[in-house]
Amino acid sequence: MAQAKIHAKMNEGACSKFSRTLSMADRSGRLLESLDQLEMRVEALREAAAAMEQERESILEMIQSVQNSQEMRNICQGEREELTLTSNRLMGRTLSVEISIGTIRNLQQEEALQKATSIIDEIVKKLLSDMEGGRQQLLALHAACVTEAPPVPIDQKFQAIVISCALEDQKKIKRRLETLVRNTENAEKNIKIMDHQKLEDTKTNGGH
Repeated sequence: MAQAKIHAKMNEGACSKFSRTLSMADRSGRLLESLDQLEMRVEALREAAAAMEQERESILEMIQSVQNSQEMRNICQGEREELTLTSNRLMGRTLSVEISIGTIRNLQQEEALQKATSIIDEIVKKLLSDMEGGRQQLLALHAACVTEAPPVPIDQKFQAIVISCALEDQKKIKRRLETLVRNTENAEKNIKIMDHQKLEDTKTNGGH
């Protein structure tokens, strides 16, 4: 009889322990599921912030394009002043939107980003003295950031540096180079248009 009670007590304890273990596993599973859902929301948040950051860059570039456009130079001074005030107001409002997305980097990635940024900065400084040469260098750097075979030579040294950067930094470097290339192409077009106008004016004045 006593032995039967002991066995019953042991079985009761085992069942109780087993129930507690299941309960803990269940709670752990629910917490893990919650964290998984939060992780998806965090990634969605970062993607949305990155999209907003790109939109901000795009708007700023378009405002600058309007300000430097040939159409802006071809209108009367009064209208140009009014449009300049409007574009400056839009520029200020856009710049007031601050978006910051932190990137977690190890030491190697930090150093790689600094090297890549320094290389691009040096080329940008040279653009004023050698626009075409600088543009070709920017194209070679951009070619190092794309997967498809580019029509221009690849800067392999820069490519090795970019590969060592964090993935988010690689995307930002590529976007910056794309913007710089577009800006240099637009600048060259504006210079050619202005030079062509100067030639036409010279011909016209010569004709008189």
